[in-house]
Order: sequence, then structure tokens, then C-alpha cells
Amino acid sequence: MKLVIIGGGSSYTPEIIEGLINRHASFPVSQIVLVDIDEGFEKMSIVGELAKRMIEASGVLIDLSWTTDRKEALKDANFVSTQLRVGGLKAREKDERIPLSHGMIGQETNGAGGIFKAFRTIPVLLDIANDIHNICPDAWMINFTNPAGMVTEALLHHSPHKRVIGVCNIPFNMQQSIAEVLEVNPSAVRIEFVGLNHFVYGKKVYANGVDRTQEVLDRLIDQVVNYSPANIVNLGWTETFLKSLQLLPNPYHQYYYKQEATLEKDVKSYEENGTRSEVVQEVERKLFELYKQPTLHEKPKELESRGGAYYSDVACSLMSAIYNNSHEIMTVNTLNNGAISDLADDSVVEVNCVITKSGPMPLVTGALPSQVKGDILKMKAFEELVIKASISGKYEDAYLAFLANPLIGDEDRAKVVLDELLEAHKVYLPQFNK
Repeated sequence: MKLVIIGGGSSYTPEIIEGLINRHASFPVSQIVLVDIDEGFEKMSIVGELAKRMIEASGVLIDLSWTTDRKEALKDANFVSTQLRVGGLKAREKDERIPLSHGMIGQETNGAGGIFKAFRTIPVLLDIANDIHNICPDAWMINFTNPAGMVTEALLHHSPHKRVIGVCNIPFNMQQSIAEVLEVNPSAVRIEFVGLNHFVYGKKVYANGVDRTQEVLDRLIDQVVNYSPANIVNLGWTETFLKSLQLLPNPYHQYYYKQEATLEKDVKSYEENGTRSEVVQEVERKLFELYKQPTLHEKPKELESRGGAYYSDVACSLMSAIYNNSHEIMTVNTLNNGAISDLADDSVVEVNCVITKSGPMPLVTGALPSQVKGDILKMKAFEELVIKASISGKYEDAYLAFLANPLIGDEDRAKVVLDELLEAHKVYLPQFNK
């Protein structure tokens, strides 16, 4: 069984290697090929050498190599994971810095920054998906490149390759934290999720099959529980908000429901420490110094300080579930197919699914909760506009996507920030520079 990891030079790669080693008895990958672009070759080589040491220390039989020849790497692949960042962390820095300089939330997957990450990413992922379809058409493409929901929908709508699933670590983080709240094993917790990637809500919480939703909400009111990834500082939720909402918000919701406080916190952090991207660049520098050490043969603890920690573990669990036709329930990004009655069947949603060898089967969750129905429908319409602009390269489409985003709104400011980001990222936006 062959796995190709596109974006192999990512600092997250040791986590996926660890996940594959731990699951080797039930998910016997025999060949792993790391793939990256020429500019990422040095980092990929460092990660590759560490991965080889990890495999050797574990005693499992996996052949690992790395290359910049994507088409050659894809031959005979059974699974392809995509974990890339077009433009690297320097592009993320602009996504954060430019909106913040205009008094607007600057974040890598939300608001103006998230829109431009999608603009840069979707065309590249479409190209990769076309290669997969032509070279290894039976392979499953597991995408955890952000914005994962929009990327997954773009691929399923505009690529011939349909074996595509998007994953995110947020539902996993929430499950782990709710287990702490209830003082039970995480495997005993099942959260019914409804919504979109980075805009998903916990509708019901079960522990060992018993509905404990109200108890969880009450405990969240009484204590601060942080189920935020490392890249988001949890500002906490008010008693009124939780009692009224009667749903579990996810960490990214604070950008929308606590917009002023979040912006104030982000501007202060920006002025004192620079953007989150600049902080991450320093984290990555230290990580790669660790990765170089010939005595290191395991994933270092320091990797958890990256905001996307556990993405890779979720991806490994998903691939194993497909391979074993396990029918376990996982939260993934896939076509709605009737799971949420208020959304079109071909909309990509983030919901619980039964994972089979034929892919995810969404569990029906019914109508959207009335208290968030308007917000989710608006976000889905926004996502569709972003995907349209990513492919068309039309200025007007990009402008409409900006106007539709709740973190932007104002038409004058939208144009100023859009123009500045288009200029800043033009080398990575050929569709806008025809």
C-alpha cells in the first residue's frame, strides 16, 4: 500500500509518520513518498531523514523516499494526503498583517486572509486532483489544506476526481476537551456536529450513549475550558451566550461572535509580537533545528505548539477507517447528500459520517438549528462566492466574496484591502493576472 504526502516538507509530517507507525498493524502502509516543490526540498530532506529514523526505531517495514516529481510519485498510490501552503508562511504573514493594518481581523482561514488563502490554494489543489485522477484514479485524496471545507467543495465540483475528503482537527480537539469536562475517556464521547468547516457547532453531546448536552453546557458556563488550537487564544463565552445558543460553539466562532474583543486582542498581539505567522516562523525554525538532530527519532513534543496539531492523526485515522471498511463514525468534510435538509445535496458540510471503503456516508442531522440557520446559510453562500472567484479570476467575483464575509462588510474598506492583497500576492494569483 502506497501513500503520497504532498507538502512533505511540512513541519507536521512527523505527526503523520507517527500516526502511520502506530497504526501499522491495522493499516500496513509499505511505501511513503514525500513530495514538495523545489523551494521546499531542503525542508523535505530534513523531515525525510527524521521520518526514516522514526521508522527504523519503530521496527515497522516502510520504504520512505522524497522527490519533487509529483507525477512520478503518484504512480500506483492508494492514498494521497495534501498539506500545503501556497506562498509559505510569508504569504500567511501578509494575509494577517494587511487586514490588521486596516483595523480588520487578520487570520489565515477566516476573513480577508482566509479568502486569499483560498484564492492561492484552490487552483493548485485542482491541478493536483487532476494529476491524481489521471495517474492513480482509485486513490483517496485526503485534504487537510485550509480552508479545508472550501477546498474540498471546489475539488468535488470542479475536478474529475471525486474520491476527496476534507479533514480538520477542530472536532477532534472539541471531543478531547469535552471528555475532560465530563471526566471520561475521549473514546466514550460522541458529539453530533452540524455546520461547515471552521463554522461547525456541537448539537448534541453523548458520553457512553447518554445525552449529556445540558450538563456540558452548564459546566462550560461554570468553568473556562480551552478547546482551542494553539493558534487561537480562547476568550471564553458568556453565560448568556451559552444559555441562549444551546449549542457548543467552536473556537473559530469567536471571530464572529466576539469580533470586537478578538480584533482588540489580535491588534495588541500584532503590535507587541508581530503576526501569528511571525510567531509560527520562529516555532518552525526551532522545530527544524530539532529535526536535524541525528539522535532524534520521534515526533518532538514541541510540534504541539503549532496550531494544526492533530490534523495528521485525524487523517491517519480516516485512511485506516477507509482501508478497513470500519464503519466508525468520524467528522469530515464531504458532500451533504441530505444530512442537513436546509443545504443542497452537493454542498460540502462538516458532519458526522460513517466511514466505509466507499468513502464517508453522512449521518442525517435534519434541519439547521433555528438560532444559527441564518449564519450557516450566509457562510455557505460566502464560500460559494470564494470558490467562484478562485476559479474565474474576475475582480468583481472577488469583490463580491469580500462583501459577503461577515468580518469585512463595508464596501469601501473591502475594496482597499482587496486591492492591497491582490498586489501583495500577485505572483501566486495567475488567474487574476491574465
